[in-house]
Amino acid sequence: MPGVFRLKILIYFYNMKISGLIPLFVFASILLSCGKKTEIITEAEVIAVINKFDDAWENKNAAAVDSVLSPHYLYFTQSGGTFNRDSLLKTASSSVYKLQTMERSKFSIIIEGNTAVVNSIWYGKGSYHGEEFDDSQRCSITLIKLKGRVKILSEHCTPIKTP
Repeated sequence: MPGVFRLKILIYFYNMKISGLIPLFVFASILLSCGKKTEIITEAEVIAVINKFDDAWENKNAAAVDSVLSPHYLYFTQSGGTFNRDSLLKTASSSVYKLQTMERSKFSIIIEGNTAVVNSIWYGKGSYHGEEFDDSQRCSITLIKLKGRVKILSEHCTPIKTP
């Protein structure tokens, strides 16, 4: 009888192990399926955000400029300096920066997951601190998509010199 009893106990624990693994596998599957999914930025989202950014600058709408900037936005200036987000927003709403005309063209976009790097040519005419400008610049804009929202993370524009 003790052998039969031992056999029943072994069968009981064997069944417990198998049936105990089923909830573990279900739990692990749920956990893995709920993991972070990488967001993919699209070309259409990139163009829409850049168009909104440019329209906001052209119309001196600092709130709209603000709406497309990452909290960590950084602008690299032509002279080698930087503007943080707050500095850029002050300029966007300031009377010291005036645009008469502007246009962006020749887009090329590189997308890697939730990040895009945009190469474009920006043409603008206006004044800054009373000095007139008529610029043609090659601009690099980095955009990132987080939590379903696309924002501009950084920008750098370099004057295009004509020979």
